[in-house]
Amino acid sequence: MESGSSQIESEHLLSSYDFELPKELIAQEPLPNRSDARLMVVNRAGKSISHTHIRDITRELLPGDCLVLNDTRVVPAQLVGQRESTGGRWQGLVVQSDGSQWKMLAKTRGKISVGELVDLHDRQGKPRCKLALTAKLDNGFWTGRPLCAIGETEDSELAGRPLAEIIHVVGRVPLPHYIRGGNMVDSDLKNYQTVFAKNEGAIAAPTAGLHFTKPLLEKLIDRGIRIAPLTLHVGIGTFRPVSTENLNEHQMHREYCSISQSTVDIINSCRNESGRVVAVGTTSMRVLETAAKSGDLLPWEGETDLFIKPGFQFNVVDALLTNFHLPKSTLLVLVRTFGGDSLIKQAYEEAIEEQYRFFSYGDAMLIS
Repeated sequence: MESGSSQIESEHLLSSYDFELPKELIAQEPLPNRSDARLMVVNRAGKSISHTHIRDITRELLPGDCLVLNDTRVVPAQLVGQRESTGGRWQGLVVQSDGSQWKMLAKTRGKISVGELVDLHDRQGKPRCKLALTAKLDNGFWTGRPLCAIGETEDSELAGRPLAEIIHVVGRVPLPHYIRGGNMVDSDLKNYQTVFAKNEGAIAAPTAGLHFTKPLLEKLIDRGIRIAPLTLHVGIGTFRPVSTENLNEHQMHREYCSISQSTVDIINSCRNESGRVVAVGTTSMRVLETAAKSGDLLPWEGETDLFIKPGFQFNVVDALLTNFHLPKSTLLVLVRTFGGDSLIKQAYEEAIEEQYRFFSYGDAMLIS
């Protein structure tokens, strides 16, 4: 009895989700052809692990299965600028917009005050728009108003433009720190976006979806695989580490998500006909399981803070396509909860041994 209770306890400790990863296995670029990425197939029933490629995922899915995709679109939300008062470098990450100003995480050297101006630079390093810092909030957040949006600019191209357009001129792709220190190159504008991205609002890509090409999706549809879209705008929580050793004390950051009646109908039809619901990415899984908390999958819109950890009861998802995740992350906790703790630990050990590519631009795992 004691060993069972200590096992449950260890599964709720952050340190149980740590592992050593050679730096050279952290992918810095995607493969030239997304679907050439390797695919590890983990079969829970048979407790087996096999190896193939994303391009051959059609062999792993069956006619009647339903592939659930997160159609969020990444916003170029990272800002770089220069403080007008000191000439010092300033960086920001836009996490929300109300149409007149941005809510941002911001950092710079030295003390910065409300009312200061920052010259925002475009991706070529040219000053394009002044940002007035309007309020300091808790936890490192600020609000700021781009003055070009209200016509206070010498840049006629940006004068009076909506914030949603201005950010595409002055913003950069908000890459995670483990990809080139978070410094984008021009190719990231295309590479860090799924081919089915539609609804703008994420500050990080739903990375499992990055593996799909349009021809591969067409091939899946031709095979009789249903495609069902939903939306989760990946938020700041994806960049923030878990700070509590006891996972039960960790509070997930809230993220907007929605699932429509038409998507619910596709998925319920799939389930009624004994097809499998295959979540593409942990974001899709979190939306599905949020919308099915009652036991029945229903249309849903709002903010989710669902943290899938040991003891969670899955109501919808039968299989999960996901990338290889960071040590001590909520995503790794989710994957080990769904796939089985010892089996997924074994899979990660094998992935390192077989030199799979890890994290956002890396290879993938299908847990069925």
